[in-house]
Amino acid sequence: GHGRSTQTWEGNDMDTYADDLDCLISTLDLREVTLVGFSTGGGEVVRYLARHGSARVRQLVLVSAVPPFMLRTPDNPEGLPADGFDALRAGSRADRSQLYRDLADGPFFGNNRAGATVSQGVRDSFWLQGLQAGARNAYECIAAFSATDFRADLTGLDVPTLVIHGDDDQVVPLAVGGARSAELVDGAELVVYPGAPHGITDTHKEQLSADLLRFLDSSPTSLDRQGAHHA
Repeated sequence: GHGRSTQTWEGNDMDTYADDLDCLISTLDLREVTLVGFSTGGGEVVRYLARHGSARVRQLVLVSAVPPFMLRTPDNPEGLPADGFDALRAGSRADRSQLYRDLADGPFFGNNRAGATVSQGVRDSFWLQGLQAGARNAYECIAAFSATDFRADLTGLDVPTLVIHGDDDQVVPLAVGGARSAELVDGAELVVYPGAPHGITDTHKEQLSADLLRFLDSSPTSLDRQGAHHA
């Protein structure tokens, strides 16, 4: 229900997100895929691998991603309290346009930090993208990204994984997200951006692009592996 996707009433949950991604990858017959999941999308790609396996996937990248589990529960005391997510839901119901303004002008890009230089254009783009989503879809995705437990999904991953996270992420704190995910994924590489906010796809795009290109070159494709074997 986000962007240009169909704004269906139901299915605003991680399992459906993952199944939709599987439909796309299977229909296009994609192989040797590197999945890059940002924020909520990080949960989607992790759940895709848990539900559909890694036969078509070469690598995984999690950027400011919500796994392993954001919500504080008795067995997840390091998580965030529910009242923060309840406040997002209340804002989404009352005035979601203003909610997206407040997120963009504040914690999402770190624009509430001293010396921030996030442009008006970047903040306006965030607001516009938010309003392209269906109201119900955006509302229900708050539960999808906050209350879905990905801990078992992460421990089952079997592809090279890069985790990138800012240490001043006010939406998915490093200690809640990237650092814990890297601990759960066997052999994962954790790259921390000092002072970086949640929206590093905009604020640190050059650094992020360089890290993605480096990682893409770090793992051989199946054709490379076959060639090495035959050699």
